[in-house]
Amino acid sequence: MQIETVKNYCDITWSDEQTDDKVAGILDRAQSELESYAGETLDFSDEKTTLAQLLLDCCWYIFNRALDEFRANYSDDLNSLRQQYQVKRYIEANGGDSDAEAEDPEF
Repeated sequence: MQIETVKNYCDITWSDEQTDDKVAGILDRAQSELESYAGETLDFSDEKTTLAQLLLDCCWYIFNRALDEFRANYSDDLNSLRQQYQVKRYIEANGGDSDAEAEDPEF
């Protein structure tokens, strides 16, 4: 995901190096937050997925200094994310059909 996408989502209409650095840090933090729930590195490159939307929402909450509220408001989505990647790892560990069952889940 690109910094400009996050800036647009957070209604940041100005551009300067300090703001861009701050948004880049927010994006990194949000990605780490979601990856901690999934338990693995995630691919956020397709901006039309539910995962990308969750990342944008997480960035918005971090930008507004309300990460604790994100965790509360999105607890169902975060738990679903965790469970789906746990299932993916279980299938992979138990010799499941990696082509059909172990694809990246979309919650």
